[in-house]
Amino acid sequence: MEEIINSLSTYGYIILFLYSLGGGFFALMAAGVLSYAGKMDLSLSIVIASVANFIGDLVLFYLGRYNKEIIMPYLKNHRRKLALSHILMKKHGYKIIFIQKFIYGLKTLVPIAIGLTKYDLKKFTLFNIAAAALFAVTIGFLSFYAGAFLIKAASYFSDKQWIAPLFLVVLVTLLWLYLSKASKRKR
Repeated sequence: MEEIINSLSTYGYIILFLYSLGGGFFALMAAGVLSYAGKMDLSLSIVIASVANFIGDLVLFYLGRYNKEIIMPYLKNHRRKLALSHILMKKHGYKIIFIQKFIYGLKTLVPIAIGLTKYDLKKFTLFNIAAAALFAVTIGFLSFYAGAFLIKAASYFSDKQWIAPLFLVVLVTLLWLYLSKASKRKR
C-alpha cells in the first residue's frame, strides 16, 4: 500500500489531470486524501482538476457543436439519456452545467447535448469555468477534511476485500436503475 501511495504522489498530478478530463471525481478525491496525508498539495490539485475538467467539457461541447455526424453513431445507444439531458437543460437552464459535474451518468452527455443546441459558446464557457472551479473546490476540500475517515475506511476495506466489489456493484446498479427510470419513455 505504501508503494502505491508513493507512486501516486510521484505521478499523481499527471494522473489527476488526465482523469479529470473526463470528470475526475475519484482522482480528485484521492488527491484530497493524499493532500491530507502530506503527499500532494491540495491547492495545486484543485487547480489542475479544475482546468482539466473545464477543458474536457469544452471538448465535449465542441464535439456536439461541430462534429455531430461523427459522434452520433457512438450516442446511438444513449439517445434517451441525451434526450433527458436536453429536457434538463430546458428545465434548469444554465444550472444544469453546475449540476452535471456532480452526477456521474450525465457528466459526458450534458456538454454534448448543450453543444447540439444553439446555446451560446461564451455563456457555456463562463458557466463551465465557474462550475469546474466549484466542483474541484467542493470535492477537493470535502475529501481533504474527510481524509482521516477515508484512510481508515481504505485500511478496513483492504482487510475485507470482498466489501469493495460488492459496494461498487450496488452503486453501479443504483445508478443504472436511476438513469433507466429517468430516461424511460412515459406512456
